[in-house]
Amino acid sequence: MTETATPYIAEKRIPRRAAEELRAQIPGWGADLDPADRPSYPREQPGIETGAHWDFPERQPEKWPRERSVEHAFLPPVFGTSTPPAGVSGAIRRYAYKYSEGRAAHWLLLIGADRVDAWEHHLKSFATLHPDNPFTETGVASEFRRGGLRSRYGQKRADVNHQWIDPIIVGGPWVLAAVGLAAALKAQRKRRTA
Repeated sequence: MTETATPYIAEKRIPRRAAEELRAQIPGWGADLDPADRPSYPREQPGIETGAHWDFPERQPEKWPRERSVEHAFLPPVFGTSTPPAGVSGAIRRYAYKYSEGRAAHWLLLIGADRVDAWEHHLKSFATLHPDNPFTETGVASEFRRGGLRSRYGQKRADVNHQWIDPIIVGGPWVLAAVGLAAALKAQRKRRTA
């Protein structure tokens, strides 16, 4: 179930609640109302020129429907276009934006989409002349050539606590994929001989 939220618009016209009402409802509200308590107060005075000026820039055209937060009515004037959402990971990303940015589901779906995207690219690499090589690309080879063990022990490094699980997280999916591929090839070979 998606959360419906009013998009943020700078010029939104919502009647302000009285300061007394807010002070009664929210502990500590209005603690900075006294100008003497605000370090930025002198710069807030009318008539002080800061040199800052800003007009809304020309909008970048949308070449495809962009994912956008439910908190915002429109996209910013400029946004990235280098990697449009595609495949299963793109569908997961589009679905994540049905949730508010304040919900864990939004961020967990985006993290999951990143992992799916990585696997989509790993699988695509096998169709090229240069498939991914997890042994060299994860830096495992440098552990043996560049004093990896010596740099980890006796240094009070924080990553030593979880290094036992790193090979499982990084290498585990590759091992599972290899075992699955071997099982599939074995089953196919059985069917051919039967």
